[in-house]
Amino acid sequence: MDIAANIKYLKGVGEKRAAMLGKLGVHTLWDLLTLYPRAYEDWNSVIPIAGAPLGENVCIRAFVGSRCREHRIRKGMTLYKTEISDGESLLEVTFFNNKYAAERLEAGKEYLFFGKVTGKGYFRSMVSPEFAEFDGGTGLRPIYPQTAGLNSRAIEKLVRRALEECGDIEDPIPENIRSAYCLMGLRDALEHIHAPQSADMLSEARRRLIFEELFLLELGLMRLKSKNRKGTAIAMERDYTADFIAALPFELTGAQRRAVAQGAEDMSRSVPMNRLLQGDVGSGKTAVGAALIYNCAMNGCQSALMAPTEVLAMQHYKTLTKFFENTDISVALLTGSTPAAEKRRIKAGLKSGEISLVIGTHALIQKDVEFNSLALAITDEQHRFGVNQRSTLSAKGGSPHTLVMSATPIPRTLALIIYGDLDLSVLDEMPKGRQKIETYLVGSELRERAYGYVKKHLCDGLQGYIVCPLVEEGEEVSELTAAEGLYKELADGFFKGFRLGLLHGKMKPADKKAVMDSFACGETQLLVSTTVIEVGIDVPNSVIMVIENAERFGLSQLHQLRGRIGRGSHRSTCILISDAKDEKTQKRLSILTSTSDGFKIADEDLKLRGPGDFFGSRQHGLPELKIADMMTDTEAIRETHAAAVNLLKKNPALAGEEFDSLRRAVNRLFAGGISMN
Repeated sequence: MDIAANIKYLKGVGEKRAAMLGKLGVHTLWDLLTLYPRAYEDWNSVIPIAGAPLGENVCIRAFVGSRCREHRIRKGMTLYKTEISDGESLLEVTFFNNKYAAERLEAGKEYLFFGKVTGKGYFRSMVSPEFAEFDGGTGLRPIYPQTAGLNSRAIEKLVRRALEECGDIEDPIPENIRSAYCLMGLRDALEHIHAPQSADMLSEARRRLIFEELFLLELGLMRLKSKNRKGTAIAMERDYTADFIAALPFELTGAQRRAVAQGAEDMSRSVPMNRLLQGDVGSGKTAVGAALIYNCAMNGCQSALMAPTEVLAMQHYKTLTKFFENTDISVALLTGSTPAAEKRRIKAGLKSGEISLVIGTHALIQKDVEFNSLALAITDEQHRFGVNQRSTLSAKGGSPHTLVMSATPIPRTLALIIYGDLDLSVLDEMPKGRQKIETYLVGSELRERAYGYVKKHLCDGLQGYIVCPLVEEGEEVSELTAAEGLYKELADGFFKGFRLGLLHGKMKPADKKAVMDSFACGETQLLVSTTVIEVGIDVPNSVIMVIENAERFGLSQLHQLRGRIGRGSHRSTCILISDAKDEKTQKRLSILTSTSDGFKIADEDLKLRGPGDFFGSRQHGLPELKIADMMTDTEAIRETHAAAVNLLKKNPALAGEEFDSLRRAVNRLFAGGISMN
């Protein structure tokens, strides 16, 4: 049976079970083979009945004394009981309404029983344990992700059948690489991950499969990188960035100067730049971008900056217009809410080359937006765009230089994977004068006191934010209703007489702009908002923020929100309100009170939440990893990166029959999104 075959054709599946498996992401035979166990029951560590700790899962090796006795308790409830013995002690085994399990136990035979032991005094019992006839073999049993109608044991049987049916499986990793890194073959690895003969074999199988997944990912991303650089970009004839830096009313940090130099060096070549500019909140990414835009304009070329929201696009428009107010650089803003006549004027200006810089949202990648000489494409807050959207903007100029700006600090090993198709510039210094933000974690019993502190700042002519809690899945109230409810409660209650504004994601762009303009000019004193303020809001007079139900946010998101204050000369304060009592949550939130370093916070966030929650790989257009862990498998990341670089150096196109299966595997991982041909 071919590994690409629809799972419904596997014996024992059919249409109904195929639909159930679909909920687990299993659609083909290969999907089932790579539905890896989430854990294993250790049936190797056998414990005597007398020594079994109560309430814990243990494995007991014992003989069945007699056939199960049937006890009908009431209609629809039948118990099946027997006693087992390990030669020293007895234990009662009970099954509820499970005649099939009861009949499988034969008197006088030896079995392994796995489950929780309960009891009082000398009496011991197990209810509905897992069991298997003792044959001296492995004691590691896989536990699979489950879905309604399919438990772990049912999936285990289907996986075993799939391994029997699929026959030979082509191994994508070339023999010389397997040998160099001492990797077992793919077929063996799949056998041992699903039915390990020992802990050592399981470890080797995992190592092989992790290596393969990361190796294929690296190859795919490197292929994308080389494709992005195949075109010919407009090479800047002269570097004007020093002129721009000299005219600034403030001094750039060493990190900013380094990033500008790296970008200018890239843009001096006809090979398209593909660079990630990564920096903490307030590290000055926009100034770096502005220097490269200036360089582009002075060389007679155009630039485009795409932001994920209209609020952020508007903020960039205001900031960059100020940067270029004493130059001949014409700046335009193009978003979904731009009036039709203005859109036509901007599009005509872009086509003629009259407009040097356009800032916008997804409106920039519409088919009718054409450029005269697009040489630089910038996307901001990359983690909100997919790889494909970034590529679509770049395609507007044929092969322009590309700069990606991200305010989510990522450890370098993780960035190697997530942004594997980009070179990396890091802003690891903060500009002089950036205010430290004092952060406090309090319970709801101190909410009134926190609001009183906010009120004091408002009375002093300063401004602040109150961030609504995230609405969790399953809650009946919507985010919109929650935001409006909190706004009304505060406006009619504690902050009555003050000028409050409400900002949320469901508002029309024009209404959002009106609220933001009112807050920016100081008319609105207190902004009640959802996470729409997470990026791009820059109001130096706002100095205090209260975040409700802080435990519902990720650390990096809280850090982004906090970055909206502390942008002026005033001391700033962020108050996190949370009633979560569990130790893990308290520890997580207290990290924010002890550091303002976004890289440290991102590290902790990744450790606590994992890259899936932290980043959401689907947003990147990247494949979802099934077995590799980008936080813990750092050694494998280094190994596979080196192996991929080595291989592509020798054979950039992976030409030849011996690489057929490798090319197919890369395409399969990226769901056909990257061609290795």
